Amino acid sequence: MLKLPKRRVQIIIFVVGIFVLNIAAKICRELIGEKTTSKTGKFTFMDCLNSGSESLVCGMKEAIKLHVCNIRTAHVEKARQEATNTALAEALSKGLATTIATKEAQKIGAKAAKLANRQANRILAPIIASGWDFFEAMYYGGDVTEAFLRGTGTLFGTYLVGYHGQKALGRIGYLLGSQLGSWVGGRVGLMIYDVVEGVSSLLSQKR
Repeated sequence: MLKLPKRRVQIIIFVVGIFVLNIAAKICRELIGEKTTSKTGKFTFMDCLNSGSESLVCGMKEAIKLHVCNIRTAHVEKARQEATNTALAEALSKGLATTIATKEAQKIGAKAAKLANRQANRILAPIIASGWDFFEAMYYGGDVTEAFLRGTGTLFGTYLVGYHGQKALGRIGYLLGSQLGSWVGGRVGLMIYDVVEGVSSLLSQKR
């Protein structure tokens, strides 16, 4: 029997789960009608390419997210570099060989970066992305539940995908992963909203 790596199995389950959720959300939208479904769920990436106000808003939104993610990664790299340089200078002043001193300094730098990462905890970018999506949903006429679910999806999507992206590709992986995770997480939140609304509507009709 073919054994797949654990991570690959998790990715397959995740993709299948989103696919099933998307189908369920579409069915619920058809059942309850356009007026009751998520207001921002109809807004797609293609709307950002219409060369109108939507394009400007999309551009500003993604630029802010990317800038915040970049600030966070720059903060971590700065902490690493400063700790490495300080540790290297101290080790050399104690008379250690350059090779040994460099290795020790790199270890200390890695610990400092890990600590800075933990302090930032990859929360700055997810919180801003989540807050933006929350108020965007309210602006487009969504209710508090829709805004909450979209914002929550964006928060977890930005955090988780950004985290795994950083583990795989470093700083670039975090920037790309957080952007992708933000979009996917927000869409998943809207799908959940439509499914909940659909189920609630069906239950109320049976009563």
